[in-house]
Amino acid sequence: MASISLHDVGKQWGETHALRDVNLTIPASSFCVLLGPSGCGKSTTLRIIAGLESASSGRVLIDGRDVTALPPAQRGIAMVFQNYALFPHLSVADNITFGLQVRKLASDERARRLKETAELLGLSRLLERKPSQLSGGQQQRVALGRALVSQAKVCLMDEPLSNLDAQLRQDMRRELRELQRQLGLTVIYVTHDQAEAMSMADQVVLLNAGHVEQAASARELYARPTSTFAARFIGTPPMNLVRLDAGRIAGSDIATGLPPHAAQLGLRPEAIALADTGLPATVTGTEYLGADAVLACQVGGQPVAVRTPGALALAPGQPVHLAITAEDMHAFDADGRRLDLSPTA
Repeated sequence: MASISLHDVGKQWGETHALRDVNLTIPASSFCVLLGPSGCGKSTTLRIIAGLESASSGRVLIDGRDVTALPPAQRGIAMVFQNYALFPHLSVADNITFGLQVRKLASDERARRLKETAELLGLSRLLERKPSQLSGGQQQRVALGRALVSQAKVCLMDEPLSNLDAQLRQDMRRELRELQRQLGLTVIYVTHDQAEAMSMADQVVLLNAGHVEQAASARELYARPTSTFAARFIGTPPMNLVRLDAGRIAGSDIATGLPPHAAQLGLRPEAIALADTGLPATVTGTEYLGADAVLACQVGGQPVAVRTPGALALAPGQPVHLAITAEDMHAFDADGRRLDLSPTA
């Protein structure tokens, strides 16, 4: 399969910069997710890799070959769109093999590929149906089949599950990941849903305002966010960011043990525990989630969310103590960048 590299890729329209100096390496046969809020440059990056948009600067390499100036048909890629883009008047079989017919592939080869792809995706009994006779999940499989039947080395997916309900999305995430591993495809997948990114990706590329905020495994993103943006975007509920003043929680005399140049203390809600001693806090509300609950607390006048067992019931105004450990503390400077808290720092 093919690796993908972006070198100083930028995209702008007039004074508007959609991407700024994006550098990225995606290993062959890996599942890479482009994650971020709306307008951060995810789909623009995908479209530049596909050749549907031209880069204003920089280079795109697929399997070591510079494809920056090549049209989509010469890049060896397949793409699955958000709206599936199926032809309503064609059968499932014809939708899947449409690209092969345009390329005038021999009929026996088309039939062989169709049979293999339909069996792989569980569509063998649906080949004569029209898209209007299919469920959302089945239509998604047809769109995926059209990409796979081309036998491209790279598959680009632009929010392909966003039109499905929550349960079906969860099922399809597992199926897509299993299929990618089985075929050894290099997949680039665009989403704004962190649950999709965290559950599927070998590599998560978090984009923010047109630049790469952090590119790492899901575990690394969660455990060591490089900025306050990454810290708040990854995790549900997001990481608490507590303002500091000379190592103390702002508005209080509570010392944290962090260096004086640390501007914010980061704490995951699930890393905080209720205890008999610790940071004094006051409960201001509770969000019940079933197995879990999220306590809204005030510490030194600042909000802190705490994940607790759902069976625990605490009333607003009730005083509590919060226990934290040094290993669970994250520190950020005034610019929102991560500080190294190791003893050698």
